Amino acid sequence: MSEIVTMATLSLLVVSFLVGIVVGLTGMGGGALMTPALIFLGVSPTAAVANDLVAASVNKSVGAGVHWRSGSPNLKLAGWLMLGSVPTAFAGAFIIAAFGGESEQDSFVKAAIGVALLFTAATYTVRMYLNLRIVTDGGTLSQEDPPVRPLPTFFVGAVGGLLVGITSVGSGSLIMVALLLLYPTLSAVRLVGTDLVQAVPLVLSAAISHVLVSGVDWAVLIPLIVGGTPGTFLGSKLAHWVSQSVVRRGIVIVLTLTGLGMLGVPPEYVGIIGAGLLILGPLAWGAVRQTRGLPAFDSLPTPMSGSTSTPAPPAGPNGSPDRPAAERARDRADT
Repeated sequence: MSEIVTMATLSLLVVSFLVGIVVGLTGMGGGALMTPALIFLGVSPTAAVANDLVAASVNKSVGAGVHWRSGSPNLKLAGWLMLGSVPTAFAGAFIIAAFGGESEQDSFVKAAIGVALLFTAATYTVRMYLNLRIVTDGGTLSQEDPPVRPLPTFFVGAVGGLLVGITSVGSGSLIMVALLLLYPTLSAVRLVGTDLVQAVPLVLSAAISHVLVSGVDWAVLIPLIVGGTPGTFLGSKLAHWVSQSVVRRGIVIVLTLTGLGMLGVPPEYVGIIGAGLLILGPLAWGAVRQTRGLPAFDSLPTPMSGSTSTPAPPAGPNGSPDRPAAERARDRADT
């Protein structure tokens, strides 16, 4: 029995570490990857959601604290998001419990996660296109915060909170894309900081309700925290060395195939769809790049040429890189 527990713990540590690396590389929410991974490891869907939410509440608090100290979040914008997200996130566990017995709850949560993953893949694709459009349009990011739009922001928080409360998926994908659409001139650092700060009470609210309704499994929770934290740190350090474009497109494919699997699509069809995405996906993205005036595929720098596909950002008044230009240059490398 101890060997089984040890192997299960080791598997959870490895998976949480690998998911943490992806989160650090891309900045996306870990729930979209961790919750399905836990289910594939044999954890029940309801337990997977509950434990992932509790672990995420710890990890997100650390990231939000860093952004709070740097002064990057837009607190008014985060406040309107919290007003919508916290109550609906808290309701998630009770909505699941209303579906009857354990098997009925697991079936509902698994289907909901499948839909959420497909939705996340779609919104992640939209996010990549929005970044591409901002970069190729040459728009500058505002140094001042744009006016807050209360009702749309509240609605985004409410929908995102409900999705997170039921599936643990959405806090780092759906809300981020919605903020990009509502506030396209908000700088990248303010956008990330705002999303992290509002995500803390959102995830805490969802985690508390799940603890009250179903509790947590310490044998699952502790490896998630122990493995995920160093993985996220390592991924953040590797972000400058890995092609964000390739990683992000790969995540879209993984989320799509995982979502289809959660919805019960036969494996042979999932394999066919996966092969189609692997072959046609890069071609489709290359065609989109060409419509924005960029080459279809990135040109990699070579030691002989000494050139790169991303020009150096212009210097600011004090000789340091101009922030909006630096952000656009960074995003160009990501598209």
